[in-house]
Amino acid sequence: MKIFENIINHKINTITADELLKYAQQFNVSINRHQARKIAEYLRGKNINIFDDGQRAQLVKQIAKLAGSETAREVNKLFMQFTKQ
Repeated sequence: MKIFENIINHKINTITADELLKYAQQFNVSINRHQARKIAEYLRGKNINIFDDGQRAQLVKQIAKLAGSETAREVNKLFMQFTKQ
């Protein structure tokens, strides 16, 4: 399963605002374009492993600072969908 983790992490680390909005809509996660842009800019090039609970928790905290705690909870739901096995 390591290859799938690598693919998903690569996508997270290179995601665009439009892609993030598309995934949010697909998984019924509520974020707006402005929030998606801020989050995508933050994620780009960070090399974050969302399968690591500690890294994901730190990421969610950073997203809360950028876009608010409710948005961070919503994005965390999206990450949890990506990491389901």
